[in-house]
Amino acid sequence: MALLLRAVTWGLLPWRSHCSSAPQRGLSKGFVEALEAVVGSPHVSTAAAVREHHGRDESMYRCHPPDAVVWPQNVDQVSRLAALCYSQGVAIIPFGTGTGLEGGVCALQGGVCVNLTHMDRIRELNPEDFSVVVEPGVTRKALNTHLRDCGLWFPVDPGADASLCGMAATGASGTNAVRYGTMRDNVINLEVVLPDGRLLHTAGQGRHFKKTAAGYNLTGLFVGSEGTLGLITSATLRLHPTPEATVAATCAFPSVQAAVDSTVQMLQAAVPVARIEFLDEVMMDACNRYSKLNCSVAPTLFLEFHGSEQALAEQLQRAEVITQHNRASHFSWAKEAEERSRLWTARHNAWYAFLALAPGFKGYSTDVCVPISKLPEILVHTKEKLKASGLTGAIVGHVGDGNFHCLLLVNPDDAEELQRVKTFAEELGRRALALRGTCTGEHGIGMGKRQLLQEEVGPVGLETMQQLKVMLDPRGLMNPGKVL
Repeated sequence: MALLLRAVTWGLLPWRSHCSSAPQRGLSKGFVEALEAVVGSPHVSTAAAVREHHGRDESMYRCHPPDAVVWPQNVDQVSRLAALCYSQGVAIIPFGTGTGLEGGVCALQGGVCVNLTHMDRIRELNPEDFSVVVEPGVTRKALNTHLRDCGLWFPVDPGADASLCGMAATGASGTNAVRYGTMRDNVINLEVVLPDGRLLHTAGQGRHFKKTAAGYNLTGLFVGSEGTLGLITSATLRLHPTPEATVAATCAFPSVQAAVDSTVQMLQAAVPVARIEFLDEVMMDACNRYSKLNCSVAPTLFLEFHGSEQALAEQLQRAEVITQHNRASHFSWAKEAEERSRLWTARHNAWYAFLALAPGFKGYSTDVCVPISKLPEILVHTKEKLKASGLTGAIVGHVGDGNFHCLLLVNPDDAEELQRVKTFAEELGRRALALRGTCTGEHGIGMGKRQLLQEEVGPVGLETMQQLKVMLDPRGLMNPGKVL
């Protein structure tokens, strides 16, 4: 309740009321006509509202609209668009669903936003080889709906119904990563239009092998490149068998330390958990309100196990013993699909639940990842720093792989508060680096973590990245101002 009163007292305007540089910055009529000649005039827009929609994502960063938005229908059109923009020195910004959290779609230098959502075919399904080829407009939910009768699924699940090629571009992760890995582990091959229009197949055209030792890992280079090296026009993804049985659970703990100790002990005991998600008491209160749950307002773990009925019984018993050893309470199992879906929908909606605590506020989400052994230390330290900062925030994370987020409510018109949020986020990033972790486990570098990237990889690492960027994008036109 205090949080709600504080929100009313501050009385903020919505963040979305701010959009910088809304006027067009100088595409000639002839250039716009050239874009229309490639994709057709219905698939080009210079309308202010359309450009503003494409100049922002779900992050705290202000809108930076492109000068034009285009919707190619196939890879040939993408190639021709890239070649046209590059020859004229016009920036190119790829756009999927706009669900990123680091300002990755902001058009900092104007240019052309290439919205790839009209390319939405599932090109090829190879169930015997556990692979599928998708275009950029295919989202993870659409793919899993298509796979429903095959006994297969794609498990990488960042919460939002994001574009799969966009997820590859940002190196996305999510709740299932502890068992199934991230996008880096589940992308086999990519079709990429390079900045000058050339077409690259990172593992060779049409190839979908399980492993390779052939040359440099070009696929890995483009996964996580955030649109700065090329436009991903299809992705070959690794699929997994649908689990025979699934059980979810929630359990509350007396402290953050007790919850994360349980996480570490389960992993050390080799309990094959599919998901382990941590939510602190502020987030649990928000989820109870927003998703109509009735969970304890305490540090809580959401867990899920996949396997055979016999294997699940053993896994559940081992997990419950560990959590009880750490004084867990209100242990609740959910075996029915409807109840499991209710729990995980609440977890996926945590961001919106947190924002709903204070209507009119804007949120900022940090994202760090540390070695599992350091997780209790950094989570307890972050909770203490959060209380001391005077900021309103909550902690939530994929603690099974050492990745967590600190969500902060912020007034975008209050320069002092913005600076405190920025300082808090930078200190948390550096704390993760000091513990031999990373400044981002899944959101990417985007606009805001370029300095932390330099500190993480060191001068030689950064110089190597810059050399790769110059080799592929010598004019610096692919999504400029991001990553490097």
